Amino acid sequence: MKLSLCFVCICIMQLTNGAPAESSLNDEEKEALQLINDLNEEMNSLSNRNYVAEWAFASNITDENEKHKNEVQAETAKQTRELVKKLQKFNWREFKNEDLKRQYKLSTKLGYAILDDDDFKDLLENLSKMETNYAKVKICAHLNRTKCDLSLEPHIQTIIVRSRDPEELKYTWTQWYDAAGKPVRKNFEKYIELKTKAAKLSNYTSGAEEWLDEYEDETFEKQVEDVLTDLKPFYEQLHGYVRWRLRQKYGDLHVSEKGPIPIHLLGNIWGQTWGEIANLVAPFPNKPMVNVNAEMKAQGITPLKMFQMGDEFFQSINMTKLPKSFWENSILEKPKDGRELVCHASAWDFYSQDDVRIKQCTEVTQEQLSVVHHELGHIQYFLQYQHLPHVYRSGANPGFHEAVGDVLALSVSTPKHLEKIGLLKDYKPDEEARINQLFLTALDKVAFLPFAYTMDKYRWQILRGELKPEEWNCGFWKLRDQYSGLEPPVKRTEDDFDAPAKYHISADVEYLRYFVSFIIQFQFYKAACVKSGQYEPGNPELPLDNCDFYGSPEAGNAFKEMLSLGASKPWPDAMEVFTGERKMSGAALREYFEPLMNWLKAENEKNKVHIGWEKSDKCG
Repeated sequence: MKLSLCFVCICIMQLTNGAPAESSLNDEEKEALQLINDLNEEMNSLSNRNYVAEWAFASNITDENEKHKNEVQAETAKQTRELVKKLQKFNWREFKNEDLKRQYKLSTKLGYAILDDDDFKDLLENLSKMETNYAKVKICAHLNRTKCDLSLEPHIQTIIVRSRDPEELKYTWTQWYDAAGKPVRKNFEKYIELKTKAAKLSNYTSGAEEWLDEYEDETFEKQVEDVLTDLKPFYEQLHGYVRWRLRQKYGDLHVSEKGPIPIHLLGNIWGQTWGEIANLVAPFPNKPMVNVNAEMKAQGITPLKMFQMGDEFFQSINMTKLPKSFWENSILEKPKDGRELVCHASAWDFYSQDDVRIKQCTEVTQEQLSVVHHELGHIQYFLQYQHLPHVYRSGANPGFHEAVGDVLALSVSTPKHLEKIGLLKDYKPDEEARINQLFLTALDKVAFLPFAYTMDKYRWQILRGELKPEEWNCGFWKLRDQYSGLEPPVKRTEDDFDAPAKYHISADVEYLRYFVSFIIQFQFYKAACVKSGQYEPGNPELPLDNCDFYGSPEAGNAFKEMLSLGASKPWPDAMEVFTGERKMSGAALREYFEPLMNWLKAENEKNKVHIGWEKSDKCG
């Protein structure tokens, strides 16, 4: 679920044509407005050129496409530096017009383009090597060591999801991490060096502060920590219950009573979501779980049909129909021509009218149906703010972009909606079924939170110099242990290097956006449900966890009002438009999961389940 934002394009997209009324400006501001207007078309063209080159590489990984992508990005970075110099002649901090001041504040951020040509080229080469290594990893099969053509998608993922053999899972996990992380250690070191250099040239104390600055709030890091602390008791109850059930399946040899959970047993190669083991740990295993995979295949649903279903949902709430160019240019299935590509689902905005695309190796599953709606959420955001000046064509903060599609995914995954679209049949709701469904959702939404936090906490520590190179691998696992209560299945040392086995770390994608998304999506969801009349607090007939706002123009119109602001206002202003709130809060998430929280606490107490975990000894 990556929103594609190439690092050159981040700074390119921040040059714009402003639109404050000229009559309200003084002479210097009028000149400044004229300049930024004059630059706008050129910046659109540069941004488009970058994305075309990046798309060509990501959808067909060849040496030629990599070389072309790097050349284009290096050239446009050089042009960007020259253009920003023109903007910097103005003392924009003293502008009286707040909109023009905001445009200049965002426009004069150079990002990596502040590096000189040689350093920038070096950065591109090291990042390309990490991303290429990640995309091309192949491992050998557990029982047939001569079959060494297993790729992450679909082979490795399928084994981790479906296998219940702990030795096969351990082997597969280890093979992936050894191949995806260790070979790029030197590339990662150089990337950190150059990222730090770029941040300091831009007057940030480190690359961590440069990333956090995107949230335009000096207290934002503390806000995140406060939310995580608020939700920790719920996470610990979920963690304790899952560990207890896994012990029933695998025994003391594989899962200890009080220790961290071995990551390879959770149905996800990174342990970031646990929904794939729901059949092992569901509260009421004799009660059918909501799973429409078989029905989707029985109805002959294709990846194309899944995207058509997502498009129809957005249209039903009075949002924008996907343009013809989307269907012509997107990659919705893994190509059968044998080319190497980055299969990680991503949404793309080419900064040309209606040129929006998705690249996704879609499988026909219920989980992937949610991913489809998530990626289409990015596309809707692109379409809603494409009328804005270029500098404002991004989310109110990075987490907003991630949250939009997930709000629809919450609605799409409800029994009410799945019944409505004919995928769920003969479903009989009762309290046990409700707990099962909430539990399934929590395995993805709640289990993810500490994972998301540690992906950036780890990099912040490196960028701030708090984690020395000789501590980089065990420092990573220390954080996974501290916040998630997870550990690797085998002993790891500083001879290993495991963090780049997660795509976003290999590809230099800030990850806090996903944490923010998983919190604010519940604030957005609650607001949409209230506006559509599908949720009334205290009314058992209209619970929050079975709200489906499909077909509600009231919800869609409110959504559009927020999305159409893009980045033109600070994110609390945008949030207030839709929710009436101005802060990120875990309250809506707790409200959604309250029945499950109460059930877990009672069940864990009844079964004397240990809550919390002892420190892991798996790295050192």
